[in-house]
Amino acid sequence: MTQDDIKTPDTQPDLGRRKFLNTAALVGLSGAGLSVGLSACKSKDEAAPAEAAPGTPAEAVGTSKHEVAPGQLDEYYSFSSGGHSGEVRIYGIPSGRELKRIPVFNTDCLVGWGITNESKAILGTKPNGTPKYTTGDTHHVHQTYTDGTYDGKYMFVNDKLHGRLARIRMDTMECDKILEIPNIQGFHGTFTDKRDPVDAGINHTTRVFCGSEFSVPLINDGRDLEDGSKYKNLFSCVDSETMEMRWQVLIDGNCDLVASSYDGKLAATNQYNTEMGIHYEDMMASEMDACLFFHVARIEEAVKAGKVSYLGNSKVPVVDGTRAASKDPKTALTCYVPIPKNPHGVNITPDGKYYACSGKLSPTATVIEHASVLKWFDGELANPRDAVVGEPEIGLGPLHTGFDNKGNAYTTLFLDSQIVKWNVEAAIKSYKGDKAAKPVVDRLDVHYQPGHGFTSMGETKESDGRYFISDNKFSKDRFLPVGPLHAETAQLIDISGDKMKLVADHSVYSEPHDSIIVRRDIIKTRQVYNLDEFPNAVMDPKDSGVFRNGKKVTVKLISQAPAFSMREFKVKKGDEITLILTNHDKVEDLTHGFGIPKYDIQFIVNPQETKSVTFVADKPGVYWCYCTNFCHALHLEMRTRMIVEA
Repeated sequence: MTQDDIKTPDTQPDLGRRKFLNTAALVGLSGAGLSVGLSACKSKDEAAPAEAAPGTPAEAVGTSKHEVAPGQLDEYYSFSSGGHSGEVRIYGIPSGRELKRIPVFNTDCLVGWGITNESKAILGTKPNGTPKYTTGDTHHVHQTYTDGTYDGKYMFVNDKLHGRLARIRMDTMECDKILEIPNIQGFHGTFTDKRDPVDAGINHTTRVFCGSEFSVPLINDGRDLEDGSKYKNLFSCVDSETMEMRWQVLIDGNCDLVASSYDGKLAATNQYNTEMGIHYEDMMASEMDACLFFHVARIEEAVKAGKVSYLGNSKVPVVDGTRAASKDPKTALTCYVPIPKNPHGVNITPDGKYYACSGKLSPTATVIEHASVLKWFDGELANPRDAVVGEPEIGLGPLHTGFDNKGNAYTTLFLDSQIVKWNVEAAIKSYKGDKAAKPVVDRLDVHYQPGHGFTSMGETKESDGRYFISDNKFSKDRFLPVGPLHAETAQLIDISGDKMKLVADHSVYSEPHDSIIVRRDIIKTRQVYNLDEFPNAVMDPKDSGVFRNGKKVTVKLISQAPAFSMREFKVKKGDEITLILTNHDKVEDLTHGFGIPKYDIQFIVNPQETKSVTFVADKPGVYWCYCTNFCHALHLEMRTRMIVEA
C-alpha cells in the first residue's frame, strides 16, 4: 500500500465542514445586506457559483524533492509579518522551518528589544523614558529593489495599529529605524518602489509607498467628530534612506493594499469604502469601488513647485488627489479606476503590464492594463474604466494574487477555501468576447479559508513559478489541539506543473499576514559585528569598571567566554545605572546574555556587539548577574555580582 492509497480524515478535505464554513460566511454577509455583492459584476455569460467549484483534493503529496535533509539549506527565505505580535518572522522554504523572529514593534525578552537603550531609541519613548507604545500590528513586508528585483539591502514592514513604518537591515536582519506617519490611522498597505529613476547614485529604490485604511477628520483634534463629509484619507511616501516623509496625497476612500510599477511611474492602492461611510453598512452600499493610481512624477513636481498644503503642525507637504481635483487627466495626480466590490489586494504581473485586483465581495478579479492608465493620464483614454481589460469570474471571496513565470495568476478564495489558478491572457481574451477562452486553469482545496497567498519571487520580474504559500485563517483538525487559540497554517503548494499540488502543512503562530519568498542567493548576511561600529563599546578589559558622576553611574563590562570582565561591581541604592556590555568573542554564533534578577533586565550581545541598559538600583542586596545564553561548557559559572549598598 502506498501513501496515495491511504485515505484518512487528516489528508482529505472535509467537504461538510467547508460547506458549513461557506454557508456561515454567506449568512453573515446576507444578514448585513450584502448578498447582492457576491453575485454582482458577473462576466458576460456566467453566474456566480452558489458554492465552491470542485477542486483538487488537498491531500499531501510531498516527495523528497520538497524535503530538506538535516544539514542541508533551504532554497528560499520566506519573510512574514507576525500580525499583532508586532514582529517579523523568517522561515526556510520548502522546509517551513522557523529560522528567526525579528522583534519590531513588540518587546522581546530574548534579545532585549524594548529593554536596551539602543532599541528604546528606535522604538521611541515618552519624556519620562517609558515606551511610547508597547503594541503593534505588522501586516506587509517588502524589500528594496534594483531593476525590478530584490537587492537584499532593506526590508520594510508596517504597523497598522499605530501608523508606523519600520526598516530592517537585511545584513543583520534587525530593525534599525521606525517612523510614525503623521495625519493617518490604520496604515495597512505598503510597497517599495520597484524602480527609482530619479535618485542617481543610489543602488536601490528609495521610495516606500504607504496607504492608510481609516478615514478620519482632518485635523483630528476633536472637531468634526460626527460629520462624515469631513473624514478624509492620505496616501504617503517615505524616503527609505533617511526614513523621513517625502509627501502625502489627500484622497477619497480607504486604502487597502499597495503596489508599484516596474517602470517607476505609478503607485497603486485598491480601495473600499469609496462611499466614505463611517458605519459598517455604509461602507458596502456601492457595487463599484476603485483601484487608485498615483502619478509619481507629477506628485513630486507639484511638491517641488510648492503646490501643497500642510495639516496642523505637520511639516509634510500635502497635494490634492481627490476625485474633485482629478477631473482633468492631463493635470490629475491620481486616477480612480472603478472595480467591484470592496476589493482586497492589488498585485502587478512580473512583466509589468497588468494589475490584478480581487473583488472580495464580488466573485471576480479585475485586470487593469498599466499602459492604459498612463494613456488616461495623457488624455488619450476617455474613461478610467476603459483601462480594465479583463474581469474573470474565479470564485467566492477572492483576496490575494501571486504570479508564476508562465502568465498565470494564483488567487486565494476565502469563502471557497480554495486557491484558483487562472491565466491572465485568457482572461483578457474572454473579456473581449472570445467564448473559447477559459481563464480558470485549476483549483486546489486548502484548509481552511485562505487569507494571504504569495508565490516564490512573485513580486519581482524574476518570478520563478516554483511555490505558492497559502496562509489559512482556520486550521481545525490539521494539528494537535492546543486550546481555543489554534495554530494557523501556511500550506506549501508546488505550482511548477500544470496542476497545483499540496506539498506540506507548516504550522504558524497567530496571526501572520502577508509574506514574500526570496531566493537565498539574494540575501547576504553578516555573521559577526565590528567593535568599531559601536561608539560606546568597551574596547579593552582594562576599560572595565564603575564610573560615578553623582547619582549617575556607568558600569562597563566585557563578556568573553566563560567570564565577565569584573567579578562584581558595587553601586548604591538610588543610583541611576547605565550598564554597557561588549561581547569580545569573535566566534560566529557565540552569543552571550545578561540578566539581572528582580530588576527586569535581560538582553543578549552577539559577537563583537555592544548593548546598554539604564535602570535605578532601588533594591539593596546581592544580585547575581548571569549569562542567559548558553555559550560555553562553563556557561553556568559565567556570572558577576551586582552589590547594591543601602
